[in-house]
Amino acid sequence: MDGAVIICGLGPAGRAVAHRAMARGRRVTVVDPHPDRVWTPTYAAWADELPDWLDPTVVAATVPQPHAVALGEHRLDRRYQVLDTPALQRSLTVDGAEVIADRVVAVDPRRGAVRTATGRTVTGQVVDARGLARAPRRAEQTAYGVVVHRTHLDPAQPTLFMDWRTDNGAGPAEPPSFLYVVPLGAETMLFEETCLAGRPAPAPDLLRRRLEHRLRARGIPFTGTEPVERVRFPVEGGRPGRGRFGAAGGLIHPATGYSVAAALGAADTVAAGANPWTPRARAVSALRRAGLRTLLALPPAELPGFFEAFFGLPAPLQRAYLSGHDDLRGTVAAMRSLFAALPPRLRRTVATSVARPRRA
Repeated sequence: MDGAVIICGLGPAGRAVAHRAMARGRRVTVVDPHPDRVWTPTYAAWADELPDWLDPTVVAATVPQPHAVALGEHRLDRRYQVLDTPALQRSLTVDGAEVIADRVVAVDPRRGAVRTATGRTVTGQVVDARGLARAPRRAEQTAYGVVVHRTHLDPAQPTLFMDWRTDNGAGPAEPPSFLYVVPLGAETMLFEETCLAGRPAPAPDLLRRRLEHRLRARGIPFTGTEPVERVRFPVEGGRPGRGRFGAAGGLIHPATGYSVAAALGAADTVAAGANPWTPRARAVSALRRAGLRTLLALPPAELPGFFEAFFGLPAPLQRAYLSGHDDLRGTVAAMRSLFAALPPRLRRTVATSVARPRRA
């Protein structure tokens, strides 16, 4: 397909599609009010999720077996990679594209038209990758992190995909949060207190207090002058549909908040003018939204037990649920096995939450 493509939004999802469309020789127009803004969040992914075309130098650190702690400790037999955010942004070049520094005010994917705040109209295949706006009815993920130099850490400090231990000072009935610890390279590590999903989610300042409590409890030195990362974004509200991509197009995984690897993986399909949302993929998306309803319905004190059951699943089932974009059979098998592994009191909560769909 060699027609023009219009990308609305130059975050990771939009930039990936623009980059791949240009690699196919397509004419590309990108529309973003701040096209040169610098990305600052930390992005990570399972190594097997990243596409072959991605420049390998964007990987800042690779962890062969990250740890997870729920009621017990688990080693996840799957390589985990933390990306160098500036390198990722540089690698997704859009040199040669027409760049319009303007705000999109109207999108018509069926007609293939985009109108900007200054009244300009551009036409072509529309890819709306402007992300999701926060809204009171939408569950959010929030986090507060600090970057600690490795010289101040125990050399045996593990990478923690999730750590649900209760040494963060939160009460048993308060909204829960876990610790996430990943290397950012050879010299530093990110320690981040994270609310997986909440409606409402704890504010980053509350998570800051929890993180500081946890670091003190574990004897991890910090001064309060470390570089900080604050995170807040919706994990629901995106829907697969014509012209939508990235978070707005339903690519956020509601059980992790991850979407960048999914967007990178689907960018070639969209750049070719095809639809990544097969019927199986749509069914998987619906099941994952049901999983989010379960997470939101569980009492805070029960979340470690829920994830103990999840991390006790065989690795292929974990992978199917976390990364199987259109693996309907694997996703169903993972959810059935997880349900069977839960204690009866949690099964009732899960069954009730899944049976009550809710629109974001």
